[in-house]
Amino acid sequence: MRNLTMLMDYYELTMSNGYFEKGFKDKMVVFDMFYRKNPDNGGFVVSAGLEQLIEYIENMHFSKEDIEFLRGKGEFSEGFLQYLADFKFTGNIDALPEGTICYPNTPIVTVTAPVIEAQLIETMLLLTMNFQSLIATKASRICRTAAESGAVVMEFGARRAHGGDAAILGARAAYIGGAAATATVMADERFGVPAIGTMAHSWIQFFDNEYEAFKAYAEVYPDNCTLLIDTYDILNSGLVNAIRVAKEVLEPAGKRLKGVRIDSGDLAYFSKKIRKTLDAHDMKDCKIVVSNSVDEFLMQSLKKQNASIDSYGVGERMITSKSDPVFGGVYKLAAVQNDAGEFVPKIKISENVEKITNPGRKKLWRIYSRETGYALADLITMYDEEVNGDEPFAYVDPVKPWKKMKFENVDVKELQVPIFRDGKLVYDKPELDAIKAYVTEQLDHQIWEEEQRFTNPHIHYVDLSKKLYQIKEEMLAQGQGENH
Repeated sequence: MRNLTMLMDYYELTMSNGYFEKGFKDKMVVFDMFYRKNPDNGGFVVSAGLEQLIEYIENMHFSKEDIEFLRGKGEFSEGFLQYLADFKFTGNIDALPEGTICYPNTPIVTVTAPVIEAQLIETMLLLTMNFQSLIATKASRICRTAAESGAVVMEFGARRAHGGDAAILGARAAYIGGAAATATVMADERFGVPAIGTMAHSWIQFFDNEYEAFKAYAEVYPDNCTLLIDTYDILNSGLVNAIRVAKEVLEPAGKRLKGVRIDSGDLAYFSKKIRKTLDAHDMKDCKIVVSNSVDEFLMQSLKKQNASIDSYGVGERMITSKSDPVFGGVYKLAAVQNDAGEFVPKIKISENVEKITNPGRKKLWRIYSRETGYALADLITMYDEEVNGDEPFAYVDPVKPWKKMKFENVDVKELQVPIFRDGKLVYDKPELDAIKAYVTEQLDHQIWEEEQRFTNPHIHYVDLSKKLYQIKEEMLAQGQGENH
């Protein structure tokens, strides 16, 4: 396994050296990782990347070469360098289980650890959770749209991804978000995401003619034969030769042509023409697969045009989340432990209201309707508060703080679960298929359809306990925080 410990921003090292030199290396702090805005103006995010964060934390160590490199920078004390040479994460991490549907300004990962340890993991934590959450969320949008017309989605994005890790982990995240398979072999080898694929145009071009190319492929793969029919002429050549091979090669052997694929042209027009022709040749079971810069918006248009498409190969627009390619997850200090062992809340104050943080050591709860089972809201409380759905719990809607609100006769679930305790992994990592099923279960039975629409989705309520709201208001009034 690669050692990614040095994948960090330089300021994490300068601050950590400063904490060490000032005698704060054992000072306990709390950091929250959260995000402020849903990608694509959507209604929610599918959290992903926790497994890779766990692997990073478990493998985190500074090599002799790392220490020598840092020594050569001339900015770090020998005491601090020895601290890094002996480094091991010893703190606590709590997080949403991977695949949890989540919302802006709610903690996805919470780190409680000595300040240097909490600081040094910032960059890797963010890039791991940000990237996979972004791609899983985009994939969810695309796959839900495809499902509306009965189609499935395959992830085809490796050659357009921003590097090798993005291709592999993007395929993993896309699978969590709903993709049925990937074209990336290593994603299958490492994570069990089913890898599929048939041919490129070069296969057809290699042979003397299209028919010979199709015939050769069908002879090698009679049980799983899908033919790419747009190399020369979709209707007058590709489709004709595909049907000929089905009738002359496959059917005499008791096999069926599994599908035809097009990667260019007017997808709606050609899919309808292809379907009509296949049906006329007693090939209603032959699937039509399309690709070529597809996303949820094009899928919606194709559905309106009554396109006849059974599955989509989606590449660059999913693996890069092209329509909204940046996930704005942040990592902010929430509390510092004092000499009495109490965690003193800290707040980030800004002229931009959305950048003001929720201070203190906190818990995140989801509130469910007992009547429907659907989530009514998320609730953030102070860490020492408990919520019982059988008893009234007064809360504050931060958008309408003047209203007197309370939850009662509801089901309540604390969302974050322990991942590390005193540096030891205490979380049983679920299988990837279980994570994917968890996403589906939430979207089908717990998340309102109004939150899942693409245009003006319902804004999920994120409420604060009265205690947390009061602490936040007092700190804002006192100006205790970074005022910029």
